[in-house]
Amino acid sequence: MRRIFIAALMFLVATGAMAQQKPASKPAATSASSDILPFKATEKTLPNGLKVIVVPTGFPNIVSLQIPVKTGSRNEVEPGKSGFAHFFEHMMFRGTAKYPTAAYQDIITNAGARQNAYTTDDFTNYHITFAKEDLEKMLEIEADRFMNLRYSEEDFKTESRAVLGEYNKNSANPFSKLFEVQRDNAFTTHTYKHTTMGFLADIEEMPNQFDYSKTFFDRWYRPENTAIIIAGDVEPAKAIALVEKYWGSWKRGTYKVDIPQEPEPKGPKYAHVPWDTPTLPIVSVGFHGPAFSETNREMAAVNMLLDVYFGQTSDLYKKLVEQEQKVDVLFAFQPLNEDPSLITIGARLKNIDDALHVRQEILETVAKARAETLPEQRLAAAKSNARYGFARTLDNTDAIASTLARFVRYSRSYDTLNQIYRLFDALTPADLNAGARKWLTDNRMIVTTLSTQPMPAAMAQIPSLASVAPAAASGDDLRVLRQVSQLPQLNVKLLFEVGSAKDPNGKEGLAVLSASMVSDAGSKAMRIDEINKALYPMAGGFGSLVDKEMTTFTGSIHKDNAAKFFDIVLPQLLDPGYREEDFKRLKDLQLNSLRVNLRANNEEELGKERLQQVIFAGTRYAHPVLGTVAGIESITLDDVRSFVRDNYTRANLTIGVAGDASDATLARLKSELAALPAGGAKTADALEPFAIARPNGMKVDIIQKETRATAISFGHPIEVTRSHPDFVALTVARAWLGEHRTSMSHLYNRIREIRGMNYGDYAYIEAFPRGMFQFFPDPNIARRNQIFEVWIRHVAPENAHMALRIAVNELEKLIDAGLSAEDFEKSRGYLMKNVYVMTSTQNQQLGYALDSQWYGIPEYTKYMRDGLSRLTVDDVNRAVKKHLSAKNLHVVIITKDAEGLKQQLVSDAFSPIKYDATKPQELLDEDKVIGAKKLAIAAANVRITPVDEIFAK
Repeated sequence: MRRIFIAALMFLVATGAMAQQKPASKPAATSASSDILPFKATEKTLPNGLKVIVVPTGFPNIVSLQIPVKTGSRNEVEPGKSGFAHFFEHMMFRGTAKYPTAAYQDIITNAGARQNAYTTDDFTNYHITFAKEDLEKMLEIEADRFMNLRYSEEDFKTESRAVLGEYNKNSANPFSKLFEVQRDNAFTTHTYKHTTMGFLADIEEMPNQFDYSKTFFDRWYRPENTAIIIAGDVEPAKAIALVEKYWGSWKRGTYKVDIPQEPEPKGPKYAHVPWDTPTLPIVSVGFHGPAFSETNREMAAVNMLLDVYFGQTSDLYKKLVEQEQKVDVLFAFQPLNEDPSLITIGARLKNIDDALHVRQEILETVAKARAETLPEQRLAAAKSNARYGFARTLDNTDAIASTLARFVRYSRSYDTLNQIYRLFDALTPADLNAGARKWLTDNRMIVTTLSTQPMPAAMAQIPSLASVAPAAASGDDLRVLRQVSQLPQLNVKLLFEVGSAKDPNGKEGLAVLSASMVSDAGSKAMRIDEINKALYPMAGGFGSLVDKEMTTFTGSIHKDNAAKFFDIVLPQLLDPGYREEDFKRLKDLQLNSLRVNLRANNEEELGKERLQQVIFAGTRYAHPVLGTVAGIESITLDDVRSFVRDNYTRANLTIGVAGDASDATLARLKSELAALPAGGAKTADALEPFAIARPNGMKVDIIQKETRATAISFGHPIEVTRSHPDFVALTVARAWLGEHRTSMSHLYNRIREIRGMNYGDYAYIEAFPRGMFQFFPDPNIARRNQIFEVWIRHVAPENAHMALRIAVNELEKLIDAGLSAEDFEKSRGYLMKNVYVMTSTQNQQLGYALDSQWYGIPEYTKYMRDGLSRLTVDDVNRAVKKHLSAKNLHVVIITKDAEGLKQQLVSDAFSPIKYDATKPQELLDEDKVIGAKKLAIAAANVRITPVDEIFAK
């Protein structure tokens, strides 16, 4: 998702500002560092009052023209005349004397343009996107229809029936009907009482309102109510001149209107919509909210709190949608119209019996927002998501222009959107609390429901917010995964969804050091030596594992000793010791693990970590989980305290328990872990992969190191993770190509067995840290981004070039020819049984279950076996062709003579290979072909780095 929270989306769609207009023809001020818009705009107000805004976007060839007119259903003040703003959205396509409908449409079609319009409460927008060479023609025909719209009474009546048809279509949507009834009951005076479509009676009467339609158009379609936005591949001076040419003669209007203001509400109110056809029940809780104002912090605060408390990362969403699964849609929005409108929070229920429960949960969350001061970090995360989520949408001219139209329409100023985000950025937790206390009140409340079956009678009795106390922190909000067995040895995992990807810049390694300070540094009550001494007689163990996205604390204890065990280890997490001597000891240990264990003593793991680094350069995955030398050295004890406090929270925690654990043991865990900070929910893109491009051709990273042999790793990023539809298929290909540390491996056979070049050769589609020492990967290293990798264990330096050629050749053959039916069946059969072996221990079973929950897939062995049973050889070969490449690869090689190897690679010279034993002529002939295989590695794509510089900073 990428994904934008509903509240943030509604904020973008429905907010604007009363900005001061800029002097004519001068660029808009966009240089402030707080500006959300990266473009420079030129603005001019014509003598007739028409506002022109020109925005070069940097995208070539395309121009988007947006024409927001400040006329919406808000303007429909006369009784019996609702729906005309929307009606003219239709009628504006009826043509003029100069360009009748058919001629107008021919121009649009011949230009290959995309055109449409929409109406809202406050404005109507007409938009068209086209090639830049058609700008003048588009401005001409649009000016003609705005100034010279012509339609007959017959056309009018025909279109009014079409509008009725649209109303009938919308009325078949339960949400549309619910919002219509909500507004009708909430407002007594203001025109927001009716929706954009208008009242049904007025729509039915519309065919008789031909004369009034002329009056409505004459009043509102005037230059002082209109802005013209021209964005894309455009020159501002020329564009403004064209607008002046075609729009300059448009006459200014004189009509003014007083919008009736809504009196202070006297709620709460309840309205129900009986629904005749089958549908799921809907419960909404609305509040009369503030009007738009670019200086009103309460308005912005209410919008932000909707995201925090009701968005997709909120505690309520997790509870109702993910955990209890009583709700399949939870939504919240604030239109932020020019006049006070309705804040709405709602849910679609799976079962009407849960209606009271869901309403209660919504009200309790509202009460919580009124009562608490939000943690700064949670608010900062919401601000960051809103800003970066919005910036992510500015990826094409049409999106940029259409977004501007929704903001420009307020005061016809380009800078409105920048001002909104400045207001957003300035919010404090106190602002959110103040906004909730002022606007989310009993007298402003309107509850609206819709259902086929009757709602519970108690829905009509709305409890006061004062009587709804925010739920106290308890273990009931914690996620728990329990695997019951008769094993007396308990395995407990506390999985926090935070890892090295959350290391701050310049503090790489903080996640690992923070976990070590919990698991290996004692609590305030007990030093680590005292803890080890206390655990010794009960053979208890407590340790940590950190990866990119996860930190897992694992405890192992016999059930007889569980109570005493938790007395000792839980305070390590809940009340860490944070002693300076432990911090120095563990920091030194981590530095040595990086400098000595990884960089100096383990070339195979070094190569694999370096490959990850070069593939994920520029992302949070770029540094090793251990960190960097400079990063570890910069970490302070205060950094650790902050990281633990901010990330080891209930929102990030899942408890896993396996074995014969009693209910009392589980209840104790939940109760004590409820003392953790609540924390903010995960950001919307927490599990979304980030885009990583493959290299163009081969890019080689040579690590120069004093070593006897040469280790090789190569690969590229893939979009396939465990939840991807092609994961099982690629697993078969991976197993055939190179099963980790087994002889059931094609690469193993071709490089080690036949040629005797090294010890082993394996392939991966998931990260496998510590692979040198293990047969199976650890659980709890789930990642949202993965790479395809081939690991060639040490070869003699003179054979490095040939080993790379052989591996690439075998990969290429797999991609081009695919697996044979025989190889497919053999590999699939192996995996069908091996999946039980790799999950055979209690620790693995619990760990894989937690990972499956994180990925959103079924239990792992069932998931794999079900997928394998349905798989065909064609599925595997299709997935291989789609996801794997033998040409676009990152290669990491560790060797002594780096410069010599570089010359071999760049020259593409023949790679000879000598054997001590006699080999078949068929193999020798194959060696001649492979040894001459061109890898086409350019000198510019080979980098040599001394080992001491690897992971330095």
